[in-house]
Amino acid sequence: MSNVRDIEFIKAFGINLKKLRAEKKVPQEELANSSDIPISQIGRIERGEINTTISTAYAISKALEIDVKELFNFKIDKDIS
Repeated sequence: MSNVRDIEFIKAFGINLKKLRAEKKVPQEELANSSDIPISQIGRIERGEINTTISTAYAISKALEIDVKELFNFKIDKDIS
């Protein structure tokens, strides 16, 4: 996370993940269990605290039963902070 664009993207990714998970009515704990990703990591991704890997994004998409591209289908809001 070396620049503002990176931070904005990571936060927007997390917001989108949280929205998609809520639409599917999947609690964080269930997503963590079905994707084999620690619940703390799911929370940190959703809060935009960490940059995730492609393999983690893929595991999340499979657990949510969505195409991985849906995780990246968002616009960056300049007001995210």
